[in-house]
Amino acid sequence: MLSAESASVIRATLPAVGGALDEITTRFYATMFAEHPELLDGMFNRGNQASGAQRRALAGAVAAFAGALAADPGARPDTLLARIAHKHVAVGVTDDQYTIVHKYLFAAIAEVLGEAVTPDVAAAWDEVYWLMAGALIAQEARLYLEAQVRPGHPWRQWTVLERRQETADTASFLLRPADGAPAPRARAGQYVSVRVKMPDGVHQLRQYSLSSAPGDQTRRITIKRVHGDGAPEGEVSNLLHRTLRAGDELTLSAPFGDVVLTDSDAPLVLVSAGIGCTPMVGMLEHLASTASPRSVTVLHADRSPGEHALRSDMHRLVDALPRARSTFWYERSAAEEPGSRAGLMDLDELDLATDGCVYLCGPLPFMREIRSQLLRDGIAARNIHYEVFGPDLWLADVTA
Repeated sequence: MLSAESASVIRATLPAVGGALDEITTRFYATMFAEHPELLDGMFNRGNQASGAQRRALAGAVAAFAGALAADPGARPDTLLARIAHKHVAVGVTDDQYTIVHKYLFAAIAEVLGEAVTPDVAAAWDEVYWLMAGALIAQEARLYLEAQVRPGHPWRQWTVLERRQETADTASFLLRPADGAPAPRARAGQYVSVRVKMPDGVHQLRQYSLSSAPGDQTRRITIKRVHGDGAPEGEVSNLLHRTLRAGDELTLSAPFGDVVLTDSDAPLVLVSAGIGCTPMVGMLEHLASTASPRSVTVLHADRSPGEHALRSDMHRLVDALPRARSTFWYERSAAEEPGSRAGLMDLDELDLATDGCVYLCGPLPFMREIRSQLLRDGIAARNIHYEVFGPDLWLADVTA
């Protein structure tokens, strides 16, 4: 819990610190990586560093946590940090690294804000940082324990059993533990980190949702090749598309992720766009394998039927569930898919149960728009769950 004295200081300084967080985090990462270049080898996504996505996500998380503490000093908003904790254990973060981050983050705060960082201000923000770090360390220790892996070492070798080309830019890989031991426990909706060595010798990590039911000895991930479109191309996705074949081995983490399918009788709505269909297909596979009687509505938007990855799987699984229905939207060539709709997804003509449980996955603009439509239709914010591929830049927007 945040002390009353520190809460008062945080409320007074949050606007100034929040307004400078982008500059602070830019300096923080630059200095930390200059002195600890080993953190770029298998820990941080250098694509997100180059684009600024990582520093914006860090700034948003710090501001959201500090704001929550300032508003209610007697409570610690651990639920706000659950998603971050899952991301951290999926890349092998350890508790000693919080000391490194503290050193460079607070040096950057002092450099950017200068004389405004009085001893009282520094002490208050130090208290916030260690409350946030302590909450994350505790959650991460529990997640490592539940996954039955050593902290910092969630990795295991898997063998590629099959590669299936889904679309021109999307491929699925069926995997099995290389050592023949049982696959780790997973929940529908979770993801794994893939760790690969790049041509320059640096290891990079990316997270991919499990696109199959989590109950057997095999796992499937479905990877879309990321094109640059004016920015650098996705280096890991392109490498895997070029090189990964049946018989190869791949380094995967244990499964993590807090956006998981829960046991409930409530109507279920799965909403996705583009490659955001992958966790939804994993959920559908689980529902079908357990002969679920739930009411399930599957809504998906894509550029065209030919670019809709796992389209046949979605049809097959909806057909296998007795109370499931689906609607697809396509920006182009919708006539090629009988029963689909042309254009962007629009929920106005659909009859969605207001007591339903909704899962969202897709590009951020898509999820913002669909979430707004769902709220207007009377679905409570607490019943709308979302998954983001990459740093969660939406974190501060959905904490209310």
